[in-house]
Amino acid sequence: MADMPRLLLIDDEPALADYMASAARLCGYDPAIASDQASFTAAYREATPQVVVLDLGMPNTDGVEYLRYLAEEAFDGPVLIVSGFDRRVLDSAFRLGSALGLSMAGPLEKPVRLEELETMLHSLKPGLVP
Repeated sequence: MADMPRLLLIDDEPALADYMASAARLCGYDPAIASDQASFTAAYREATPQVVVLDLGMPNTDGVEYLRYLAEEAFDGPVLIVSGFDRRVLDSAFRLGSALGLSMAGPLEKPVRLEELETMLHSLKPGLVP
């Protein structure tokens, strides 16, 4: 859907990923879901997203690796952290992303409430018209 901003979501919990993708669709985004590093980089290269929603707690890969990848790719859209980690870890990842030059949003703690997620996605959207 060319008129909808593309959102790339990475989460290893399929039910939660589907839930967040549905919320993104309701907010007017075109979401793509990745569940590991390979599918994330493939989806990113296939169609550069305008927004990335990132879970820090991924198997076999530290969420920080995704932040570094986005920085290396000079990603300029918002990066929203949604994770079940302790608030200090979330804040630390947020600071690291900012230090890497990324436009950080959130973080939102899991389990994320639908209203909270929708409010965040709506707030990010005005600057994203593709």
